[in-house]
Amino acid sequence: MSVENLRSLWRDGKPVRGAWQATADSFITEILAHSGFDVLVLDMQHGMAVSLECAARWLEAVGNTDVAALVRVPWNDPFQIQSVLDAGADGVIVPLIGSVADAIQAVGACRYPPLGMRSWGPNRAHLRHGLDYQTWANEQILCLALIEHVNAVKQIDEIVGVPGLDGFFIGPNDLGLSLGLAPGQFDARHAAACRRVLDVGRSHGKVVGYYGGGGPDEARLRVTEGFNFCPIVHDVGLIQEGAARAIRDFAAS
Repeated sequence: MSVENLRSLWRDGKPVRGAWQATADSFITEILAHSGFDVLVLDMQHGMAVSLECAARWLEAVGNTDVAALVRVPWNDPFQIQSVLDAGADGVIVPLIGSVADAIQAVGACRYPPLGMRSWGPNRAHLRHGLDYQTWANEQILCLALIEHVNAVKQIDEIVGVPGLDGFFIGPNDLGLSLGLAPGQFDARHAAACRRVLDVGRSHGKVVGYYGGGGPDEARLRVTEGFNFCPIVHDVGLIQEGAARAIRDFAAS
């Protein structure tokens, strides 16, 4: 089970090798899914024209592997959340969680009654996960809250207590904007806010993720700080870096 493999890495304190995707191209996705990653994340919020239909095709491309497939949905919208879960996603990262009420709504969309409000209809999820899906989905499907505003940080002690919430994922640029900072320009207040989320989350046994776009080096640094979900590559970045390297190598020959 792909999601159980991912959860076991977190339980055992082992590093998670993740790739972030802004594109849903099925061929690129299959290449990444067969490259040794533990989890792929599709960005519907800020990816390039990633519709629900594109997300479904992306999930099909990941579906013939044991790689976990998470989707950052575009909004805290139960319809969008349930759609990607029904299509076979192992979990979701839900944007702009700023309060306990926001977290309750996100978790509720991921859980079947009596734990939530998810409607029954796991169309492709049965193909991806098996006919026993209903026996374990409430316990295994991941729901991560995207923390990207200082007001959410101030309420983190309350948010972490929402039943069924598996953890947090920090959106560093939006968090910085809420502090009056320019994108990519972080200060001591930003570092303190990230540390607060990390400390509260990990003290409650939750997943706490961070993706700053700095590649494997930054991911390694964040892991040493205590974060346990730090994607190491971005599909667009891989293409840009590969293209730039090829041009440099050609010019130097």
